[in-house]
Amino acid sequence: MKALFKGLALLAFAGFVSSSAVAAERATAEEATALVKKAVAYIKANGKEKAFAAINDPKGQFVDRDLYIFVYDMKGTNMAIGNGNASKMNGKNLMDLRDADGKYIIKGFIDLLGTKNGGWFDYKWPNPVTKAVEAKSSYVEKVDDLIVGAGIYKQ
Repeated sequence: MKALFKGLALLAFAGFVSSSAVAAERATAEEATALVKKAVAYIKANGKEKAFAAINDPKGQFVDRDLYIFVYDMKGTNMAIGNGNASKMNGKNLMDLRDADGKYIIKGFIDLLGTKNGGWFDYKWPNPVTKAVEAKSSYVEKVDDLIVGAGIYKQ
């Protein structure tokens, strides 16, 4: 009986540890906000060209687990993205980009930033870690004519 109890306790502990590890893979709202503020400061201190190169580096300082910085201009053109798709997305106008439910993403960012300098926008997007389409919320800030953001995948 003791062996059975120990086995069940060990199994429960293993489940707790593995669920904690999965939770640790996902970034938090606070981490997303902090990363955006870091990117904004970097753009202001180093200029757009140097900042975009740093943001486009998928192994650089602006990528952390499922969290990465993206930058668009206010016309919807992708300027930088840290998710490894920079070569496919940079320079492309993605104003009409929609999520899995048909919701306009970039237009949503622009609408949000038309009334304030920063905030959260919800949509669905593929998670680069799990490869599944998941609910996502992105924190965006306006810097001059740029939208700087990072998003978290909701659980």
